Amino acid sequence: MVTAFVLITTEFGKETDIIENLKHIDSVKEVHGTFGAYDVIAKVEHDKRERLREIIIWNIRKIDNVRSTLTLMGIEGQN
Repeated sequence: MVTAFVLITTEFGKETDIIENLKHIDSVKEVHGTFGAYDVIAKVEHDKRERLREIIIWNIRKIDNVRSTLTLMGIEGQN
């Protein structure tokens, strides 16, 4: 299983809408609103690294009112 943590910056006041959208993506396993430089963090998992990358690009980054993302990919064997 490949894991990524996606740190998301949203348009002001849109955090709740984005969190709800993320909850409907099958590979998103956890979502949390945060204080600080990023507004939301999502834990995303998939069997295939390439498919995980596609989910982040085409499903998460394309959500309305997502301003930017930073993706941290887990290192296999260090979990």
